[in-house]
Amino acid sequence: MSTLNTHAVDKQKLIKQLQHIMPARAVLHQREDLRPYECDGLSAYRELPLVTVLPETLEQVQAVLKYCYQHEIPVVARGAGTGLSGGALPHADGVLLSLARFSQIIDIDAERRIARVQPGVRNLAISQVAEKFGLYYAPDPSSQIACSIGGNVAENSGGVHCLKYGLTVHNIQQLTLLTIEGELLSIGGGGLDCAGYDLLALLTGSEGMLGVIVEVTVKLLPIPERAQVILAAFDDVAKAGAAVGDIISAGIIPAGLEMMDRLAIQAAEDFVHAGYPANAEAILLCELDGTNEEVSSHVAEVREILKISGATEVRTARDAAERALFWAGRKAAFPAVGRISPDYYCMDGTIPRKQLPHVLKTIASLSKEYDLPVANVFHAGDGNLHPLILYDANKPGELERTEEFGGKILELCVEVGGSITGEHGVGMEKINQMCVQFKALELSQFHAIKHAFDEKALLNPGKAVPTLHRCAEFGAMHVHKGELPFPELERF
Repeated sequence: MSTLNTHAVDKQKLIKQLQHIMPARAVLHQREDLRPYECDGLSAYRELPLVTVLPETLEQVQAVLKYCYQHEIPVVARGAGTGLSGGALPHADGVLLSLARFSQIIDIDAERRIARVQPGVRNLAISQVAEKFGLYYAPDPSSQIACSIGGNVAENSGGVHCLKYGLTVHNIQQLTLLTIEGELLSIGGGGLDCAGYDLLALLTGSEGMLGVIVEVTVKLLPIPERAQVILAAFDDVAKAGAAVGDIISAGIIPAGLEMMDRLAIQAAEDFVHAGYPANAEAILLCELDGTNEEVSSHVAEVREILKISGATEVRTARDAAERALFWAGRKAAFPAVGRISPDYYCMDGTIPRKQLPHVLKTIASLSKEYDLPVANVFHAGDGNLHPLILYDANKPGELERTEEFGGKILELCVEVGGSITGEHGVGMEKINQMCVQFKALELSQFHAIKHAFDEKALLNPGKAVPTLHRCAEFGAMHVHKGELPFPELERF
């Protein structure tokens, strides 16, 4: 079995070869040109790549991968760089492969309700182009104005409408990707189902570790006849959390069900002026969509449930403009919090809905223990939490304290029966907590899958799946002799 070379890469030789593959302007190697690529949305972790390339054709990407495979040079694929887990953090001795110039919507088939797009296409652009056919693309991350569909597939992104319409994995039909050897593969198919193993689900959320996506076929949905948002204010965060379960228990599945706490409300209101009640301890945004008749019925039912659940105020958006404004505040919550703190650390964990009140109370206790404020913004309907820990990286030791606090939140999610991620991926941020959620045998199977696609471990190395040695050092597991079915994979 081959292992990743540890010798220094001949940078000048690499640059010369890459400039032979593509125009010199598409090969960035000066320090000032590499600086914009040193991190993704998790700016606490930074690393300059050895070289950044911006290919424009499939053949160029193939040639880059083949050369790197031959010479055992690490490759990190990058989309728009909006990820929040360090998944696109460059390798200091590797090539950063930007897919930004693969930005074409190849085809929209309105009859089959699909669109073929390149990985650099912005999420929102798909719906904008499909709108004239009465269609849209459902997954809508908060960064949808900027994030790319290739990155959405790599992280299995969701958004405010994932409760009813699912994550990226539920809204794609086919992937075209390149292996590290440069082989072109087509995963999925033209139909709604495909024979054989479900490799489409395996590739979605694989964080660039198994292949480089070069084309995505997404599913499109008809634009609902009507969509209406209800805003409910609460004087207690736990009451708001309990109300989420009450709505779902009534048999109603909203298109979106989002929650924000007091700090997030105030930040968003100051930034967007969405009309949020600034004195509320928490608000819920509940969107209902469908036919006129069913929306009218569900709006009346949900309003009544919210009042019984202890809401101090319940408002229904009067028109499309107010609906958009309510959502604008929620979708701008992350940048809004960025205006009130020098830095913030955005967590991403998932819990059973019934655990919302308990988890929110525990996060509040941890906030006091670590003396770090937390703004809670999350997809309450499916239990996907996004606590934003506010800190100042300029204060010695504060980042480390923040990381420890964040780790406790993720471990709490696992403790109550949830997961360390919902849509942001593992990347570098949560790699230690992978040791908490998964046992040695499970991690060994993950490494076996990685080896099947990328035996030299060149694609996005060191991310997402920890080595068992790392887990042992973290103190999360003890590995006994004979426990691993693939002990030779431990080196990866």
